Amino acid sequence: MNVHDGAPDTQKEKIPLKFVIEGKEYETCEQYLTGAELKQLAGIPLETELFLSISKPYNDELIENDTRVNIARPETEYFFVKKKLHFTINGVPFVWYKQYIRGVQIRELGGISHNDELYLDIPDGWNDDFIEDDEIVDLARPGAEHFISKTKQKEFKIIVNAREKAWSQATISFEQVIVLAFGSYDNNPNKGYTVTYSKGPKPNREGSMVKGSVVDVKNNMIFDVTATDKS
Repeated sequence: MNVHDGAPDTQKEKIPLKFVIEGKEYETCEQYLTGAELKQLAGIPLETELFLSISKPYNDELIENDTRVNIARPETEYFFVKKKLHFTINGVPFVWYKQYIRGVQIRELGGISHNDELYLDIPDGWNDDFIEDDEIVDLARPGAEHFISKTKQKEFKIIVNAREKAWSQATISFEQVIVLAFGSYDNNPNKGYTVTYSKGPKPNREGSMVKGSVVDVKNNMIFDVTATDKS
């Protein structure tokens, strides 16, 4: 006779417990999972509020990161977040759980090379909005945002004294702006120049230039230049 006959089978494998997060089914052999573990499984940021769906008339239960949830209860547990923001990158849909996202995060999500530039697609024929890596974008504005990548421009179009000029460098100096405006730069101490600019990139949105100064260039950047004779 087998001495183990009638003894409980302690080696029996546990049946995986099923639960749902944001419409996707998951399995676990652990009876308890914390809110943080549930978020990590679904790729939800830890600072995002996660809820356990409760049948009416009861309110849904907020699950804190350190809350332990019993997954072995009779019915399947459904977890969800209340705030989801949808957007696309080059036509591919994404979901973000916070109101704001940085340009560099959009690049990482979309696998956009640093050789390409990132833009917010502006409809109806308007110029697309250039997004810099450290720029913060509000995703909660009406409608879904659509981001696109474009090959980095090798030549810029800038406006100098209301005239369109071609420029092929990432920066421009005080003296170079004057040459574009007047055809030459006069270094005579009796000759004075005033240079102001607007619609520049984030490091230098707008301001003025002095002799020897250099600013970053952005497409459609505007320069206003005047010359005075001090003699």
